[in-house]
Amino acid sequence: MDAYTLATRNTVEVVTDEELRELLQAPRKRVYAGYEPSGEVHLGHMVTVNKLLDLKQAGFEVVVLLADLHAFLNRKGTMDEVRELAEYNRRCFEGLGLMGVEYVLGTELQLDRDYVVPVLQASQSVTLARARRSMDEVGRAMEAPTVSQMIYPLMQMVDIMALGVDAAVGGIDQRKIHMLAREYLPELGYRAPVCLHTPILNGLDGKKMSSSAGNYISVADAEDAIRKKMQKAFCPPEVAENPVLQVLQYHVFPRQSTLEIRRPERFGGDRAFDSYDALATAFANGEVHPADLKKAAGEAMVELLRPVREYLG
Repeated sequence: MDAYTLATRNTVEVVTDEELRELLQAPRKRVYAGYEPSGEVHLGHMVTVNKLLDLKQAGFEVVVLLADLHAFLNRKGTMDEVRELAEYNRRCFEGLGLMGVEYVLGTELQLDRDYVVPVLQASQSVTLARARRSMDEVGRAMEAPTVSQMIYPLMQMVDIMALGVDAAVGGIDQRKIHMLAREYLPELGYRAPVCLHTPILNGLDGKKMSSSAGNYISVADAEDAIRKKMQKAFCPPEVAENPVLQVLQYHVFPRQSTLEIRRPERFGGDRAFDSYDALATAFANGEVHPADLKKAAGEAMVELLRPVREYLG
């Protein structure tokens, strides 16, 4: 697979395509994604982790920002709590394959004078209304936002400059903040970054993925837990917005070339699919039963996450 295909597969937007093509020709190129430390690393995080792995294979230096200070500003816990979670999250990412990359803890970068001054400079240019709009998709309790949450997007913008990266990866919910960075970083003397956006996947119940709903698979889940969650997953006959197919498209096929559907001969016998598109077409045509699809997805995820469970011990 060529570098451009690796960089763009399973994205919903690249800003801009022309800039990405130019960047891919550079002898050195750096990309980052930032993660607020959370209790569990789950399928939602894995979408961008997979994209970072693609970009590493495409020749990028990869930086992972463990954004403990961002999490604190976004009301996700005390500083001690989020800092402790940051180390656990790092080990989860390493177990997923993000080895040989640069990990940066937010508080080791973002409290330095050379970082704080550009944040304050940005605060003179970005209006309060614009800062609030940029946080619409990522902020917690935004019906009554705090001043800390208005600092958050300015910091995320300066992260790009402080880390010296050429590109930023995030879910499509990060788009407004990334566009803020593209507009205002040149005022700080830094180039606008290329932005690669991945989709926001449904929870296993077909609704918004949420920690409180428990509708996700954690990368540290036991084998039986993974199988049971997949068995209970919502799997309508339609392809669009089908959470089981999303698991296969965004997690399984990027990491393995073939998926086997195992079933008795009276139900059509075993079948192997060497691409997501072939599988989705067969499912849409009624050639694969939802129960067989869920079982295959469950077994694939058990194997895919085995290195994480072993790495975490």
